[in-house]
Amino acid sequence: MSLWSRKARSLITLGTFLVICTMVLAGLLINTATGRAADSAKRTLGAAVTLGMDLGGLSGNQFQAPQIGSDVVDRIGASPLVAKYNYTYVDGTQLLGGPKLVSDKPLTSDAPPNYTLATGVRDSSLLPDFDNGTWTLLSGSPITAADQDRNVVLVEERLANKNHLKVGDRITLTQNDPGGHTKAAFTIKGVYRNPSDQPDPDYQQFPGDRLIVPAAALGRLNSGGKHGPAQLQGATFQLKDASAFNSFKAQAERTAGNAMHGFKLSINDKALKQMTGPLDSVTTSATAAMWLIGIAGALVLGLLAALAVKQRRTEFGVLLAMGENRWKLVAQQCVEITAVALLAIALSSLFAQGLTQRAGDSLLHSQAASALQKINAYQPPPPGSTGLGEGIDPNDAPVKGADPIDRITVRLRPADLGTVAGISLGVGLLATAIPAASSLRLNPRRILTKGK
Repeated sequence: MSLWSRKARSLITLGTFLVICTMVLAGLLINTATGRAADSAKRTLGAAVTLGMDLGGLSGNQFQAPQIGSDVVDRIGASPLVAKYNYTYVDGTQLLGGPKLVSDKPLTSDAPPNYTLATGVRDSSLLPDFDNGTWTLLSGSPITAADQDRNVVLVEERLANKNHLKVGDRITLTQNDPGGHTKAAFTIKGVYRNPSDQPDPDYQQFPGDRLIVPAAALGRLNSGGKHGPAQLQGATFQLKDASAFNSFKAQAERTAGNAMHGFKLSINDKALKQMTGPLDSVTTSATAAMWLIGIAGALVLGLLAALAVKQRRTEFGVLLAMGENRWKLVAQQCVEITAVALLAIALSSLFAQGLTQRAGDSLLHSQAASALQKINAYQPPPPGSTGLGEGIDPNDAPVKGADPIDRITVRLRPADLGTVAGISLGVGLLATAIPAASSLRLNPRRILTKGK
């Protein structure tokens, strides 16, 4: 009866609550939807963990770079937390017999004829340039972990064309040691294409002369034919879940033991951050709007409750004169606000999901389009211009194939309604109870005789 007799105030209160419920529910739904999208991206991408040298952990008199055996890396990579892993190392070799290198420029001033570099790998398909599509395998098959006991090689298209080589042909490579005489025949397992014609920035090797061989085979060749684990200076592990990094790190340190001396594990979630950057922006905006509307709504409700107490002083004075308990007056106002809040929660649940889906998609699409524009506008620095002196970091390059997420799926769950109900009722009761408590100090005789 009280709510019905004060229709205007009840409608204002209902509208205020409806805005609060809708914004709080929208914020929760967006947070939940972006969280699901981020978790999905984590499961899809995993996280790249790098095993690299720990310069800070080396002793002062240790000038030689630390090495770790491929057998230790294999034990670390066997963890159930790892989706896939790879390791590489580069060493020199010389082509013997008829084949000639593509470049006429020697790798170094004192290099023998046909001297080039070979990259030893565990799995060639996991090399970053193959993984992101920059390099393409034209024929044959990639080098895999099963090839470590075989002398096989991938050659670049230009080297193959110059020497009329194809899959199944054999080339002879030598040991990278002027005093060594080890040589071995390698079977061409595949021919790949590297579109670049610029020398490698690290080794100044012409890209057409790069050879890719199994790491164990390269290790045998350059150790005089001795069998044993290849000695590496690092490895990369792709985790199934980026959040498992700490567990994986502890597990790897237990597995490797002292072999980890001079090395450290660090996570590279660059691709994940690139994909989920727009999600973070939308989540931050939605959370800020939710808090802003919640605080503003609480202030409005508090003002309405204070006005209600002032307008109903005569009513409260009559009730108190009739012997009504003071706390029941406060309880009546709390029940009234609760009834309005429940109605607002029910109404907001009818359209909040659709409204949030449209608003979330619009915000996310805008953020993703802006991020994608920056990615497409990126220009790699010219060769020789990177480094601290020039202020250009080559690691700032965006990750290919990791486009920002531009859609989310909003789903309304009972738990979300329960959370909104708790927050809305808490805000409403707090905003009402404080002004309503002033009715405890009312003097019925003074109200009825003087109206105040």
